Amino acid sequence: MLTSFAENIWIADGPIVDAALGFHYPTRMAVIRLSGGGLFVWSPVPLTEELRAGVAALGEVRHIVAPNSLHHLFIPEWAAAFPAAKLHAAPGLAKKRKDIAFDSELGDEAPSGWAGEIDQAVMRGNTITEEVVFFHAKSGTVLFTDLVQHLPQGWYRGWRAIVAKLDLMSAPEASVPRKFRLAFTGRRAARAALARVLEWPSEKVLMAHGAPVTQDARAFLARAFGWLSR
Repeated sequence: MLTSFAENIWIADGPIVDAALGFHYPTRMAVIRLSGGGLFVWSPVPLTEELRAGVAALGEVRHIVAPNSLHHLFIPEWAAAFPAAKLHAAPGLAKKRKDIAFDSELGDEAPSGWAGEIDQAVMRGNTITEEVVFFHAKSGTVLFTDLVQHLPQGWYRGWRAIVAKLDLMSAPEASVPRKFRLAFTGRRAARAALARVLEWPSEKVLMAHGAPVTQDARAFLARAFGWLSR
């Protein structure tokens, strides 16, 4: 079910998904209404009839975005449901999903479809995935997919809880998991992207795996990426 998050942004929680070794994650997507009335769909979750009706009530889906090479499973069903929409892939995803006819590969410059309304920066140099971070200017919202996560205490049990704590997935506040920190082998490129992200006049942070940050977003992002700035 879609719920309003900020001006012209709606979110919907998807199912809990299982990753390797039994680790499970909450999921979330976002829909942004652009000035012309079209919709920008970010990191889509499974398309239920209720979700499809809710999205259709907001406007016409014009852009469907896979923001990194890990969040792509449900792109085909959204593409089938909204065939007029353009499909946008994070760097490297088109080679991984040759079965999907993507219209573009995302870079550091926003395409004409949302330029001036949504800014973006590619966090390059990560061996797990190169994630495209977005900024919706009107609401001051930054959107992260996997690079920032926050799972509540008690989400995992036993040895998985220990791993999650060590990985910073269940830190006191949202954080960049250690596995992603270690995977940044090209830190110069990552720092350049981070500098752009930190310049945005952020007010809120949305993430696919964890509760949103709704205040002091710029200070939060500086803390979350302090290890990379050094």
